Amino acid sequence: MNQIKCPHCGKEFTIDESSYLDIVKQIKDKEYQKDLHERLEALKIASEKDIELAKNKVKSELSETLSRKEMELSNLKQKLELVDNEKKMAVMSAESSLKEKLSNQEKTILELKALLENQAKTKELEAQALLYSKEQELINLKNKIELEQKQAELEKNSLRLSYDEKLKQKDETIAFYKDFKAKQSTKMIGESLEQHCENEFNRLRSLAFPKATFGKDNDAQSGSKGDYIYREYDDEGIEIISIMFEMKNEADETATKKKNEHFLKELDKDRTEKKCEYAVLVSLLEGDSDLYNNGIVDMSHLYAKMYVIRPQFFIPIITLLRNASMNALKYKQEAALMRKQNIDITTFEEDLDKFKEAFSRNYELASRKFSDAIKGIDNTISQLQKTKEALLSSENNLRLANDKAENLTVKKLVRNNPTMKEKFDALKDE
Repeated sequence: MNQIKCPHCGKEFTIDESSYLDIVKQIKDKEYQKDLHERLEALKIASEKDIELAKNKVKSELSETLSRKEMELSNLKQKLELVDNEKKMAVMSAESSLKEKLSNQEKTILELKALLENQAKTKELEAQALLYSKEQELINLKNKIELEQKQAELEKNSLRLSYDEKLKQKDETIAFYKDFKAKQSTKMIGESLEQHCENEFNRLRSLAFPKATFGKDNDAQSGSKGDYIYREYDDEGIEIISIMFEMKNEADETATKKKNEHFLKELDKDRTEKKCEYAVLVSLLEGDSDLYNNGIVDMSHLYAKMYVIRPQFFIPIITLLRNASMNALKYKQEAALMRKQNIDITTFEEDLDKFKEAFSRNYELASRKFSDAIKGIDNTISQLQKTKEALLSSENNLRLANDKAENLTVKKLVRNNPTMKEKFDALKDE
């Protein structure tokens, strides 16, 4: 409970807590409102003063700022005028410099044009000179090709004439022998071969074999006989050499073809019975055999001192054997003298046999050389045939070479030359 005294009458009265609080609140609120109103009025007055001061201050500051800005604007205008003047001066200077540069560039352009014209003229002259040089090279190349073609044609004609002549001679020889065989029987052909050998010997008898005998073997006491026997003696009657010859041939129409080996045994028997040192079979049998066509064939591996030859080696075989025997004649003469004086010649005969064996080896080597020579002749003929074929086939190649030479142009010559191609393109562009 609270005691409250009235300010007017001084009377005291008691109120409860809630009423007291209400009264206090009313009093406070009223005082507060009053105080607040007073304060607001004072604040309003103060604010108005401050605002006025602030307005004055702002006006003053604004006036100062405006004055400063006007000064700055004036200074800026002056600077702008200076900048404009500088720009104008710079523009005038740039224009002057640009005009000078343009003038210099025009001079440079004129100089470059003159230089390019001179270079173009120089390049044109160089290109013309190079073109002329290439044309001269092309003319020289064509002349060289024509000269080589003429030379090749002359060589081809020469080889063709030589080959045709040799071929004609061979054809004539072959035709002669074919005609010869066709007109004769087998017996007549054999007799003609004997006659051929006899004629060959008689043709050289007086010059090469003046002391020799060559004739038919007519002694048939042993039951058989050879065709011809060649014997030669020295002035003392000592035999230098003796050869038993048998001639054999066979016609193309003969039903049964025989070989040279079929007659060797009988020939060796005739040689032994007629006491001849050598035996030679002159044969036209086995006409396709390379063994017998290459020259003198030594058959001593089958029969001692026996040879098989073609008719063209008839005189050479006599000459070879005779020359070898002439070398041994001295020993034979000494042997005969020793026999007359009853001297033992066993050792001498052994030496003589050794000499004969050595001679046989030398003769075999000579025979091989002779065969190689004949083979070389055959190879030469074969090579001439190949040369003829090559020359015939070269005509097409020469034609192709001529076509290529005619199709050759300057552009094709400089096609793989970038420098020349660039020059020609530049000339073309101009």
